[in-house]
Amino acid sequence: MATGDERGAAEVLRALARHMNCLNEDSKSTRKRALESIRRETFEKGLSSGVLQEVFTCILKSLLKCLSDPMERCRETAVQMIGDFIRNVPQPEDCLPYLMPAFTHRLGGKEILEPAEELRLSMMEVLTLTVEVCGIRLAPYLDDMVKILQRTIVDPFPEVKKESCKCTVDFARSIPAHFHMQAESLVKPLMQTISHQHSRVRVAVIEATGAVIQYSSGKHVDDVLSHLAQRLFDDSPQVRKSVTAVVGHWLLDLPDRYSYFHKLIPLLLTGLADEVPEIRLQAEDLWRRTGAQWEKENEQDLKDKLDFLLEVPALYPPGVERPGLGCRELVARNLSKLLPAVSRDLGDWLAGTRAKTAQLLSVLLLHAEDHSTQHLQPLLAAAYRACADTEPAVVQSCLQSAELLGRFVSPEVSLKLLLAHVENASSSSSSSASLMVLAAVLRGSARDALRPHLPRIGGTLAHPDVWQESQQVAYLEPVLGCVQALLSVCEGDCEVISLQLLQVLLTVRSLTSEPELWSKASETTRALCSVLGLDGEAELYRQHMPQLIGWLSQTQRAWTNYSIQRLQLEVLVMQSGPVVGEFLPLLMPLLQDSVQPSRDPEMRLQLFTLLSKLLLHAPNTLDSQGKFSDHLEAFLKELLLPNLEWHAGRTAAAIRTAALTCLFALLQGGAIAPPQLLGVQAELTPRVLAGLDEDSQTSRLLACRSLLCLLRLIGPELHPDCLNTIYPELLKRVDDSSQEVRCVAVSALGCWLSSLGESYDRQTCRPHLHFLFQQLLLHMDDPERSVQDHVLDVLKAGSSVDPELLRQEVEAARDKQRSPFHCDQLLHHLKSLPRDSA
Repeated sequence: MATGDERGAAEVLRALARHMNCLNEDSKSTRKRALESIRRETFEKGLSSGVLQEVFTCILKSLLKCLSDPMERCRETAVQMIGDFIRNVPQPEDCLPYLMPAFTHRLGGKEILEPAEELRLSMMEVLTLTVEVCGIRLAPYLDDMVKILQRTIVDPFPEVKKESCKCTVDFARSIPAHFHMQAESLVKPLMQTISHQHSRVRVAVIEATGAVIQYSSGKHVDDVLSHLAQRLFDDSPQVRKSVTAVVGHWLLDLPDRYSYFHKLIPLLLTGLADEVPEIRLQAEDLWRRTGAQWEKENEQDLKDKLDFLLEVPALYPPGVERPGLGCRELVARNLSKLLPAVSRDLGDWLAGTRAKTAQLLSVLLLHAEDHSTQHLQPLLAAAYRACADTEPAVVQSCLQSAELLGRFVSPEVSLKLLLAHVENASSSSSSSASLMVLAAVLRGSARDALRPHLPRIGGTLAHPDVWQESQQVAYLEPVLGCVQALLSVCEGDCEVISLQLLQVLLTVRSLTSEPELWSKASETTRALCSVLGLDGEAELYRQHMPQLIGWLSQTQRAWTNYSIQRLQLEVLVMQSGPVVGEFLPLLMPLLQDSVQPSRDPEMRLQLFTLLSKLLLHAPNTLDSQGKFSDHLEAFLKELLLPNLEWHAGRTAAAIRTAALTCLFALLQGGAIAPPQLLGVQAELTPRVLAGLDEDSQTSRLLACRSLLCLLRLIGPELHPDCLNTIYPELLKRVDDSSQEVRCVAVSALGCWLSSLGESYDRQTCRPHLHFLFQQLLLHMDDPERSVQDHVLDVLKAGSSVDPELLRQEVEAARDKQRSPFHCDQLLHHLKSLPRDSA
């Protein structure tokens, strides 16, 4: 006897009979109306699920046939109706023997037969629905499903790709016991799509990949890891989040996960340094669960460590949460397998890859702690390479890693390798990187552990062959960082190497031209004084000046202008200030030897410039103790006068100019007393007078200024014969091509006139005065008004020497000049003089 559902179904089918026949008509519109009528007679009538089941079974073949209808609207209606039936009938699995072959035919062939993108999407949605409602009953149709998914995962339409990936995930979870047999077939299409331009597609592919590998035989993890690793650099945070989730769940649930720990751990740990907080928190949670699970699974092996190694290391980075024991052990046991890949990726051509890898290295070391010791050599090699990178982010992360090495590895071990590498890398481009790593390791080390090694460290840093001889600016910042690290960590213990540290700081100052780096070196020098308990830099230099001068003297014979020692000497004497005056017996022989005429001319020029600066401020430098006079005779006769001798050539002329500069600074700076100057003037004056005839304007100007100073200091004590040899040479310079030289020469003549004391016989020397007055009166008619005024002032000031002679010469010259104005002024002045002076 027929049931109620069967009777209801029979009635519906009778009503549908004509419409079903119309599906075979040639008219598109007829077929379309037939399908719409079938929909009305079934779903819009509110039929029971049992009736729908019977109807669906009867009309399924006809609906599937419509999937090949030429009219898109008919195909679309048929797909929708099939989906509605599957969603509403109680036994949707009954349709699988007919549904799966039809869908495979349309979607899973070498060429997809369904041309409409939206229809392919609808069919995939129906297929996903089928997976959801049929579940394990789809196992017999594994091959058909895989054929469809292989094609639709690489479908040109992004929405189809996404739906296909979703279907893949559901299908893998529905038949885990069978899926592994065909899972590998989906790996290739997934990897072809994983770099799609749409981020949502990439997310869907990553999730599908996670499910495929999770329920596969586990042989294809290697095929997908490189692709997933690339997605860790994706611009989309959702993509990176998906990778983190997939890898984290593999570490927790992958059947053969122990075999892939060393490949999966780096991917998850990379997420710990992601710029998005949500991803970091997700990675931290998954990593924490992974470590806890592994710890529980290996509880017996970890029993001793669980009981005794719970104390946090003394130098553990402050403010950083220590990972659990399971996490630390996972990294420690896999570190040897991880390091080769990390080292390789630190040399990747993409800056982003290098930056992420450098961050990963820091995270690994934070977990490995003292286990890093047994891998120290490859770790240091990776650090050297990363510190030489041009990307600041790579260098910064690498320095963090090196500081962690300092915290976790004993200096006894690390410094043996580090210092040897610094010494051996002195001639290579990696020397700078070696110093950077050394500085970072020192910053992380403990004071007590470093103390025994300070002499070796100081000796290495101060050794000239390590970095100084190359004179490359790139080394200055790293080596300064080493000194700062030592002062910060070891403080007062640095007293044993204070000389070496001062040598390093002197060298940094001598090689840098950047104000910022100079300032850092000065600040570090003050820090050295502070940890040594000294009042200031002067005390520091006073403590080590003999050793420093001896250090420089060792190589003095080989100095050239390009020698670093010359620069070091300049910084030493300029920065030590008054202290330099306390060590003249050591310093003067070094200077005298360095400026001998046989030495490098360019170097002598630089040293004379240095001496000029010192002599201009002699009371605060060379003569700070009032002892420079003890060395004055040797300074003049052995250092200065030999370089004032005339030799042909531009270089020799430049040397004479530099020596004249030094002489002027000596006379101007007050380092020579008049009695001492009087004792050497006989040798000095001819050299200065010779300078008045130099081709160089600067030399002539310096010679004029030096004579002016000399006359001011000892003019009245000079012998008349000496005075009479000076003024003719100065008169020549009043005709000089340089206005400045002329002015100084006139001033010097005025000083000459004021130098004529009681020993100067005016009657005997009257021809000299006569000639001088005549020449000066000629220049009082100079085209330059400033010269006229200057000469007038000089004659007024010197008129008391012989007023009558001067009056006669003025009256004789008055009518010959272009304007009598200045002569009248001078005559008026002469009349105003007291009778006795006339």
